[in-house]
Amino acid sequence: MAMQGPIPISFEQAFPHGCFLVGQVEPVKNFEASTGGKTVFARDKTTGEPVWQVPVMDGDATLKAGQKTIAVKILSETEPVAPPPLAGLPIAPVEFTGMTVTPYVNAAGRLAYSYRATGMKPARPRQQQAPASKEAAA
Repeated sequence: MAMQGPIPISFEQAFPHGCFLVGQVEPVKNFEASTGGKTVFARDKTTGEPVWQVPVMDGDATLKAGQKTIAVKILSETEPVAPPPLAGLPIAPVEFTGMTVTPYVNAAGRLAYSYRATGMKPARPRQQQAPASKEAAA
């Protein structure tokens, strides 16, 4: 049977270079259900949990500017708490738990990905890999 629905993925697979929160946590609006000045917020079709959204910048330096910022949706009964920003900067290193990715074809006909998570936490410090020695390469 072919794989259906969201595909489980680890944070490290989704963001191997880490990512940074660059905006606020916001509830996702359900545009189809919102009418007559009444705002209805989205709920996940499977779990029924409220859907929140956070903009993040991918830490991959090889990406072009337009590819660096994406939205990650978080399914949570309560508003996720953003980690504090780095001292003197407007960004915060962040990690997501319970991640899934859903590929889809966007309005321009291109393959795109929707990232979801069940939680958000401050990023752990990353271990720097030591450069390979010449002896190890031989």
